[in-house]
Amino acid sequence: MCPSLLQTELPHAKKRTALTLAREVLHIEAKEIEALAARLDDNFEAAVQLILHCQGRVVVSGMGKSGHIGGKIAATLASTGTPAFFMHPAEANHGDLGMITHGDVMIALSNSGESDELLNILPTIKRLGVKVISITGKTSSSLAKESHIHLSAEVSQEACPLGLSPTASTTTALALGDALAVCVLDCRDFSAEDFAKSHPGGNLGRRLLTRVKDIMRTGDAVPYVFDKALLAEALIEITNKNLGFTAVVDDNRALVGIFTDGDLRRVFATGINAESTNIAEVMHKNPNTITAEKLAAEAVEIMENKKINGLLVTDDSNKLVGAFNMHDLLKAKIV
Repeated sequence: MCPSLLQTELPHAKKRTALTLAREVLHIEAKEIEALAARLDDNFEAAVQLILHCQGRVVVSGMGKSGHIGGKIAATLASTGTPAFFMHPAEANHGDLGMITHGDVMIALSNSGESDELLNILPTIKRLGVKVISITGKTSSSLAKESHIHLSAEVSQEACPLGLSPTASTTTALALGDALAVCVLDCRDFSAEDFAKSHPGGNLGRRLLTRVKDIMRTGDAVPYVFDKALLAEALIEITNKNLGFTAVVDDNRALVGIFTDGDLRRVFATGINAESTNIAEVMHKNPNTITAEKLAAEAVEIMENKKINGLLVTDDSNKLVGAFNMHDLLKAKIV
C-alpha cells in the first residue's frame, strides 16, 4: 500500500467516523434524559421535600463511576444552599460512618443497585434514623427496595458501542441529581447573592459580591472642580487625579456635570481659551452616575451600554462621594 495514501486518507476517514459516533453518543444520552423527564413521579417530589427539610447534612455515596457522579451531586447541593458532602462507601465500612449523624439524609447511587459496599452500610444507616434516597438503574434491585425513596435512572441502552462502559446511565444519574439540587434551590428562594457567598474566590463571586463602594476612589482621590472654576483648573484636576475626567459640583458639593478627556479634545478643536472659559460652559450636564451600594457588575453594564470609561458615584442627595474608571474594575477583576 502506498505510504502517501495512508498519510492522507486514513486521518480523514477516522475523523468522519469519530464525528458520526460522537453524534450517536450525544443523541442516545439526550434521548435517555428525555425519557427520564417523562417518567418522573411523586417519588421525585418526595425526595425534594426530604432534602428540603433535612435537619442535618445530605450525605451522597456511591462506588466507581456512580461515586464520581455522587461527588458532583454533593458539590452542587453544597453550593446551592444544602449542606452536603460525599462519603466513599468503602471508607464508610472502615470508620467513616462516624461522619453520619441522626437527622442526615443519604443519597445512594448504584446503577445495578447491588453494590455490596453500599448495601453493607444500610443497616447502620437506618439504625441512625437516616432516611435513604436511592438512585439506581433497576427498580427491583436490593438498594431500591431497602431505601425510603427510590428514583429510577434506568436507561434503555448505554452510549458505549460495547454496552459496557457507564455512559448514558451516569449521564441520567447526574441529570437527576442536578434536577434535585435545582428544585431544592428554588424551594429555598436561593438567590444569586446566596450562590456567590459559596463562591467568593471565583470570578462569579467577585461579580456578585463586589459593590461599587469596594472599588471606587474616595476623598482626595476623587477628581472634582466647582462650577465656577475655569477650564484650566479642570485640566489640572484631570491630570492630577489620573481618571480621565473630573466631576463638576456646586457649592453644596452636589453633582452638576462632568468633563472628560474626550470633551477636552473637542473643546480645544474649537479654539476655546482654557484661561478664560468657565467649566460650566463646556461640561456635560446630567452625567451618568451610580450609588455606592450597587453591584460593581451593574456599573460595568452601564459603562458598556453608554460606551463610557468611568462613572461618578453619588448619594441619595446627589452629592459626589466617589469615582472610578475601567482600570479600577480591571484591577478588582470584575471585568
